[in-house]
Amino acid sequence: MSIKAPNILWICTDQQRYDTIGALGNVYVSTPHIDSLVAEGVAFTHAYCQSPICTPSRASFLTGMYPSSTHANGNGNAYFPETYPLVTRTLADSGYDCGLIGKLHLASAYGRVEPRVNDGYRYWQYSHAPRDDWEEGHDYADWVRSKGYILGELIQDPQGVPSELHQTTWCAEKTIAFIREERDGPWLASVNIYDPHPPFNPPQSYREQFNPDDMPDPLFRESDLEQQERLSQIDFQSKVRTPDELDIRNPILPRPPRRDGKPVVVGERDAKTLIAAYYAMIKQIDDQLGRMLEVLEETGQRENTVIIFTSDHGETLGDHGLIQKGCRFYEGLVRVPLIFSLPGQFVGGLKSDALVELVDKVPTLLDLAGLPIPEQMHGRSLLPILRGEAEPNHHRDFVRCEYYNAIDMRNHSYATMYRDKRYKLVVYHGHEEGELYDLVDDPDEFNNLWNTADKQDIKMDLLKQSFDASMFAMDKGPERVGPM
Repeated sequence: MSIKAPNILWICTDQQRYDTIGALGNVYVSTPHIDSLVAEGVAFTHAYCQSPICTPSRASFLTGMYPSSTHANGNGNAYFPETYPLVTRTLADSGYDCGLIGKLHLASAYGRVEPRVNDGYRYWQYSHAPRDDWEEGHDYADWVRSKGYILGELIQDPQGVPSELHQTTWCAEKTIAFIREERDGPWLASVNIYDPHPPFNPPQSYREQFNPDDMPDPLFRESDLEQQERLSQIDFQSKVRTPDELDIRNPILPRPPRRDGKPVVVGERDAKTLIAAYYAMIKQIDDQLGRMLEVLEETGQRENTVIIFTSDHGETLGDHGLIQKGCRFYEGLVRVPLIFSLPGQFVGGLKSDALVELVDKVPTLLDLAGLPIPEQMHGRSLLPILRGEAEPNHHRDFVRCEYYNAIDMRNHSYATMYRDKRYKLVVYHGHEEGELYDLVDDPDEFNNLWNTADKQDIKMDLLKQSFDASMFAMDKGPERVGPM
């Protein structure tokens, strides 16, 4: 491989919604460094994960295949099947020096450190979650211990883990060390920050920058209570509450005082408190991204480094009376940030509303490295759009998302989402309930048209298209080498 192949800094947060970036319209959060990537690169404003749950989403965007084909369909799996190679393995075999910093989560880390697969990572700094559940093998906990602290004690502090000892900061530290290493060929750093994942507990120094009273309301109408009560019979994950009484499984901390010093009288578990904590975590992520960008500039590597900023899935964040994730497909949960930046080679300042999927990242990386894209791969390279060689506002006619018994070991829920430019269809397989939204007339997804009489022809057409897409996405097995 030519040493001119670009380096790749691939930053993936955990559970970050699409609408959490200042340069893309959020006036409540502070993201100047992510904003700089938007200004100098390409931001895909309609990028969709292939599952609203960690493991199947990560399996899909590391292989370029839909979760149902990777056979890693839910969290808690005994092992990762390795049906298809990870892109890091392919790039490592072609000359890239690959590093993992943070989370991998292709198999269960419950009661154990996640077993490694044939992943291609030479540099390995592992942190499944900012907890202290593992006696050994958890590099972030070991790092905290080397600083003279015990992570298990810090996470009990009502002030949150201090920023200088936080997992987000550790990810930046280890990434910077990797970037600074001397090497002859190109490198890829896969940086998997745990935030803004629950328990929504940022350091106090960041929490106090975001007053809940200043935060926006979630998307909510009283009609959501009835809608979610019906759908909650399908999957346990949905917590049906009004914004003032959201049931947060991992209780967040009390509200900080108002800026005038007076106490806040609203309850500590309302949606605005949650949103403030969520934005505080994103602010910390942005600050640590800034440190990584500074080192790229300092070492003269910025001009030859592709930066990708994205997330594995979103967060309901109080919308429709829900929090966290589960068997739902609202925009806040399945639509995520996706930004590519490579100065001088990618279009600058482009905001593309083309429908794209996270599986499109793998063929894009292979394309960048001059490697062949497997014929069976579901992803499609975004490089023509990035280089200004293709229409920027069309990439796919539709996007898909899958959920197969992904969380609850007691309740077997299966659902698929099919979304084109106008409509979103959600099928809960084995159930009469479903969802159909006209995203032009109803972009906030309040009016479920599933049973609306004059929408039945549209629903049936979308059901046929969704079924066809599922069939075309199936794992066809080994390559054919003969007629029989």
